[in-house]
Amino acid sequence: MTEPSAISMIPPVVVLVLAIWLRRPILSLIIGSISGLILLKPNPEFILSKLADISLNVMGDETIGWLILVCGSFGALISLLVRTGGASAFGTTSLKLAKGRKSSLFMTFFLGVVIFIDDYLNALTVGESMKRVTDKYKVSREMLAYVVDSTAAPICVLVPLSTWAVFFGSLLVDNGVASTGEGIAVYASAIPYMLYPLLSLFVVVLVILGVIPIFGPMKNAELKAKAGIEQEKVPFTNDVHTADDYAIQAIEDEFKHAKQHGKLYNFLVPIILLIAFTIYFDIDVWKGLLATLAITLPFYFCQQLMSLSEMMEQMFDGFKSMLPAIGTVVAAFVFKDVCDQLLLPKYVIDALSGFMTPQLLPAVVFLSMAILAFATGSSWGIFAVTIPIVMPLAQSMDANIPLVIGALLSASSFGSQACFYSDSTVLAAQGSGCNLVSHAVTQLPYTLIAATLAFIGFIAMA
Repeated sequence: MTEPSAISMIPPVVVLVLAIWLRRPILSLIIGSISGLILLKPNPEFILSKLADISLNVMGDETIGWLILVCGSFGALISLLVRTGGASAFGTTSLKLAKGRKSSLFMTFFLGVVIFIDDYLNALTVGESMKRVTDKYKVSREMLAYVVDSTAAPICVLVPLSTWAVFFGSLLVDNGVASTGEGIAVYASAIPYMLYPLLSLFVVVLVILGVIPIFGPMKNAELKAKAGIEQEKVPFTNDVHTADDYAIQAIEDEFKHAKQHGKLYNFLVPIILLIAFTIYFDIDVWKGLLATLAITLPFYFCQQLMSLSEMMEQMFDGFKSMLPAIGTVVAAFVFKDVCDQLLLPKYVIDALSGFMTPQLLPAVVFLSMAILAFATGSSWGIFAVTIPIVMPLAQSMDANIPLVIGALLSASSFGSQACFYSDSTVLAAQGSGCNLVSHAVTQLPYTLIAATLAFIGFIAMA
């Protein structure tokens, strides 16, 4: 396409409708990608060739390689934590501290705040650590996943020592918004204006306290949990379950075969090492994971918890449990590439450009970028494309630069949390043992509350 048009909105609509209807995000993303290619050129040979090229480009992308290694290795580490009984010991200790539904959710919230380095690390660690605690008090997995997701990207955005800060700080330098070496400082100056993540944390606390009532799909999930109804399984047919369900069941089976009377330090030591090494290696989660596994394996072996061959087998099983999450994110990257070729980012910006005055710019930037992030499921990639457009515009209009940066990062965290197939949403559901679409549908009304308040706030602060 040479000119952006409204038809570029068709693929995101197709994906959202199918994701809710079929409850299969990977299939929905693939169909959405194909629908976009049909709009580009309704030729079977072109569609097949283009889909093959895009898929190969995505699989060759450094970010995707990083994601596969990090998510798969984290699944391997989780599997070790579970099998040695360390995760069960953590859950047992947490049960002693949690006195009821609210305190178990506040413990989840606190743990999410503490693990601020990376939203992947946050979502997987907190959900996996706390789901048995919240299960005891009949908290739905959907509510647990909502609390986990609300303290993943929003927390990472607000802390300048996180993978988000490193990434966006470098983008600010690359685009001339910050001078060399000042990217993090400019990023930090915008933190007070990151209204969505701030309000998202505020909203989730009010939900836990009961000030904001539980309503909509979340209310149904909570009623089922209180009645002791098992989490819904979504079948392909009457007797076959989704890949998500198999992954969740695999982790549940690991807990059944875990070592009895596991030691708490076998959980805490690897987690503390992971956080410490990630910080030491300049917020590099992959290096942190490698270093952690290099120490954890001998640490467990010296205790004679498992043989090396058993640990390797356990790690492979853990890696495989992350394949549904990895597959969803890979499909989302393919979908984003198709949307870029349909000029979706330019269409959304052009459609709202008439409203861009110095006073309204932050609110318009937040609205347009939130739509893009929600539609494409890309919280980082979409901003690498749009920052070179938005920031020069803000500078030429003499707008409040920290406020515009805050609007951009607010939209990014909204997309990461609210989109049905974003990496953060996928991993929060995976870690919490919750069906992905159930998690996305139940938390959406609460994310929209925070987003609406943020939009009003950007208008008021301009």
